[in-house]
Amino acid sequence: MFEALLERLAAELTRANIPYMVIGGQAVLLYGEPRTTRDIDITLGIGVEGFARVRDVVDRLGLRILAAAPLEFVRDKMVLPAAEDATGIRVDFVFSFTPYEQQAITRAVPVRIGAADVRFAAMEDVVIHKVFAGRPRDEDDVRGMLLRNPNYDRPYVEQWLRQFDAALARNLFGRFQQLAADAGPSRR
Repeated sequence: MFEALLERLAAELTRANIPYMVIGGQAVLLYGEPRTTRDIDITLGIGVEGFARVRDVVDRLGLRILAAAPLEFVRDKMVLPAAEDATGIRVDFVFSFTPYEQQAITRAVPVRIGAADVRFAAMEDVVIHKVFAGRPRDEDDVRGMLLRNPNYDRPYVEQWLRQFDAALARNLFGRFQQLAADAGPSRR
């Protein structure tokens, strides 16, 4: 189910020339511990000004938009929620514009699924997203990914978390340090 939809998403986003990366639970499955996920989260390399292009992709895929006033919802939340009715899979299209997101998209890793190369966020960027979200499930995901990928680029993760801390007055770097200690030493 998920593989077929990921393949179609990749093909349509590529056709529309929209840079993207798969994040969230689907990316965790690639790098971390197996777990259940019920959705697909995709960060797009365009801001709200690209709404019409994304709406066209959603329409071509036959997805149903879940927001009553989609453009207003995207302007407020920076996400377009949609669903594939046949499978019940939800797809969240996350609009982006920050330098971090733009860089992360360029680092995305192509993974062959069917006839498409699906672009998944690099493991370090999934870790950053998960530390930022900070829910218990996200922290478990981070520990699992760090355990399974001891050669990750720790300085890259730390650099971005420090920048987020400076901008947002959060303790993301400190939280990551604790999660990394829980997972054991990295080899890089």
